[in-house]
Amino acid sequence: MTKTAALATDRPRGPMGAPNGFTLLPWLLLGMGAASNIFQGRTPQPWIGGLGLLVFNSLYISVVFRAFVPAKRDALSTRISLAALAAVTLALALAYGDSWLLFFPLLGLATGAVIRGRRLGAVMLGLSLVAGAVAWRHEGWGGVSGILYGTFLSGMVTAAILALSETVAELRETRQELARSAVEQERLRFSRDLHDLLGHTLSVIVVKSEAARRIAPRDMDAALGQISDIESIGRQALVEIREAVTGYRESSLADELDRARAALTSAGIEPDVRRSGPPLTPQAEALLGWVVRESVTNAIRHSGAAHCAIEVGGTAERARLVITDDGGGVGSTAPGSGLTGLAERLEAAGGTLRSGPAPRGGFRVVAELPVDETTG
Repeated sequence: MTKTAALATDRPRGPMGAPNGFTLLPWLLLGMGAASNIFQGRTPQPWIGGLGLLVFNSLYISVVFRAFVPAKRDALSTRISLAALAAVTLALALAYGDSWLLFFPLLGLATGAVIRGRRLGAVMLGLSLVAGAVAWRHEGWGGVSGILYGTFLSGMVTAAILALSETVAELRETRQELARSAVEQERLRFSRDLHDLLGHTLSVIVVKSEAARRIAPRDMDAALGQISDIESIGRQALVEIREAVTGYRESSLADELDRARAALTSAGIEPDVRRSGPPLTPQAEALLGWVVRESVTNAIRHSGAAHCAIEVGGTAERARLVITDDGGGVGSTAPGSGLTGLAERLEAAGGTLRSGPAPRGGFRVVAELPVDETTG
């Protein structure tokens, strides 16, 4: 355990304003009557009474402060201190009665702060009966109900309030953790979208720039056409980046297939794009569109392929996308961050993404997605 974690466990939980050990200290004023009896000489052997009062207060303060530290509340030393507090309370009440009986409600407060769960009811009932019996011994039936009821209620109410306070603190911590998780998820989404968008767009821009440079000496009009395409691609990339920032980008799969066909052709790779099967939901199209974009970008940048086939199919329940090239650049190493991120996205939607060498050479990416689970 690190030093920071150790300090956290030794510190009372909950935000500022939540109950803590100081919350239960004012109740020690219930013992003022016993202290007054000592100073007024109405207590036999006052030095014993004074010593008992000092021991009681010391044990009470120790117990209630330890009760608000989760790591210490269930410790054996805390239970021993609580048992010693009960013994001192019983001894003083039996010996002196009168105002000393009010120490039983204080004992109930300390017990409710330490003991939680199903055991508390039985413990408080037993403690209250003992308090009532001692009160009956000194004051008869007239003093039984107040002490019995006060002892039982003080412990049960204290436990209920502290349990509610801890629940509220845990809910607040959970809400803060969910907020942090949402921020991290949004950062991850944006980084993935930016990687996929810029990787594909810059690859196409590089390919078209090289084409324009090669054909410019022979055919200036064709070179200007390539430059015009570069301008259009750049403008489209700006729009897509704005959409990615706001989180509303859900591109059409048909548009991604058209862009893939154009990008592959510009890179000198013969495209073979086929689509069949029923229409897909917008969420399914968006996810498969990301797979097309990333796979085509990898094929253009790394594969050295001459041919790339893209096939979309499936059933009404499950969509399937297969992208295969005959190159050798991609697949010689482990999947990059783009494919890894896409695999995580599809897995979150209940789908799968597999990538690796194709059976007949080249590289293949297979994405499967349960359409009915992406509609939410």
